[in-house]
Amino acid sequence: MHWLANPARFVRLADRILPFVLGATIVLFALGLYFALVASPADYQQGDSVRIMYIHVPSAYMASATYLVLAVAGFVTLVWRHPLAAVAGKAAAPLGLAFTGLALATGSLWGKPTWGTWWVWDARLTSVLVLFFLYLGYMALWGAFEDRDKASRAASILALVGVVNLPIIKFSVDWWNTLHQPASLLRAGGPTLDPSMLRPLLIMIAAFTVYFVTVWIWRIKAELAEIKLSNLSRRGGAG
Repeated sequence: MHWLANPARFVRLADRILPFVLGATIVLFALGLYFALVASPADYQQGDSVRIMYIHVPSAYMASATYLVLAVAGFVTLVWRHPLAAVAGKAAAPLGLAFTGLALATGSLWGKPTWGTWWVWDARLTSVLVLFFLYLGYMALWGAFEDRDKASRAASILALVGVVNLPIIKFSVDWWNTLHQPASLLRAGGPTLDPSMLRPLLIMIAAFTVYFVTVWIWRIKAELAEIKLSNLSRRGGAG
């Protein structure tokens, strides 16, 4: 990936990829929302409130997946000092924060009719809340230093330390007693969902994923443009 260290080369590649991922985002969201809100049946116990699942599960999945992107970017930044890795991590963080916030909000909306309460301090919910604050801390470290190298190193270290929270999120429902239901999608015996619900859920997960890629590329391009303008401004001031 060293050839992507050239920002102009990355921008050219990004411009070729963007139309495809943007088109895929629009198509997948249109299909996913149709199947989720119209074609899929209501649950025999939860009724129509089960439709919150089609937003909650993809946002929770992307919350953890995006943090893994931060961790990989941080590792590449610290080990190989790849110039694009730090930019990629910084660009992904607000998206991960939004996904985590959406997962917490929709989880509360789903929990009220299902559990009778908006919030419980069980392992799954608490670990996702910790993930939310990890994102906030990562973004705060980027803003705490004027020197980009110091900021990227500090943020990368936090991202790597926070990785320990990801298996806790995933396996918390297996390790501890919790109100949160066990895994019904990524499990050893295969998904437990009926195909009429599994199909729209998988489409929505794919839609959230390509949405992330689309906006992530846009944000990386914006970060690179900001760096370029900053460098030109410093050169102009020095001149």
